[in-house]
Amino acid sequence: MNKESLKHYIHLTRLNRPIGIYLLLWPTLSALWIAAEGFPDPKVFIIFILGVIFMRSAGCIINDYADRKIDGHVKRTKNRPIPLGLVTEREALFLFFGLILMSFLLVLLTNWRTVQLSLVAVLLAACYPFMKRYTYLPQVVLGAAFAWAIPMSYSALDVPLSNSTWLLFLATVLWTVAYDTLYAMVDRDDDLQLGVRSTAILFGQYDRLIVGLIQLLALTSWALLGLQAELGLFWWIGVSLTALLFGYQQWLIRHRDRDACFKAFLNNHWIGLLLFTTLILHYATTF
Repeated sequence: MNKESLKHYIHLTRLNRPIGIYLLLWPTLSALWIAAEGFPDPKVFIIFILGVIFMRSAGCIINDYADRKIDGHVKRTKNRPIPLGLVTEREALFLFFGLILMSFLLVLLTNWRTVQLSLVAVLLAACYPFMKRYTYLPQVVLGAAFAWAIPMSYSALDVPLSNSTWLLFLATVLWTVAYDTLYAMVDRDDDLQLGVRSTAILFGQYDRLIVGLIQLLALTSWALLGLQAELGLFWWIGVSLTALLFGYQQWLIRHRDRDACFKAFLNNHWIGLLLFTTLILHYATTF
């Protein structure tokens, strides 16, 4: 592999744009911290960090493979490696299956129940890119794919799945639907011409209102999680600041400008980091 090919593979996996890794990583780490009530088993911690990187990268590849005949016609995606012919379809599939294999080898280091749960994660990651051809709710499938690391985290630590598990799962699904709708608003005009479906198209003129309602439901789920898991003051400060950030995102998208919608999408990295940081502070100060 020469230097130029490596650069194309990095672009294909979006390792040069790690926002997707962050958005998947923060809920995963939050689940590990809540399940362990503090810093988790270091082995599990490393496994899940690497797993997040590998699975997000694999997800980007299968997404580009599924959209290989579409991306060239979309302003935001026309310079991706496959439509430009910089990476062949065969190379993309080979790299995809390689990353899936490495992820599976990692999960084999945990326990049998987690291995079983990982099969659902692979199924969700593989089918998500194709959902935009059949449903206006592909963002819900993406949310489930991103949130599935949460029950896997509990299982890997041999902690029973509880109400807290599913509240965090629900909050993550809702949050993902909200921010990925903002992402889809960037491409809405192109998607309408190409026949690609999304929640941004489904919500239409009510997009800002419905995204706001989904954000409110996510906040409610995080609040219920705080009560269920008996999280302290830091968590409630984090949830309050998250509400302010959601308000800022609503302000950004008020004119539905492409660049502003993308900026609102990127802002969600800080929400994930903020909530995870509050968990570190909570468990570090709980004796």
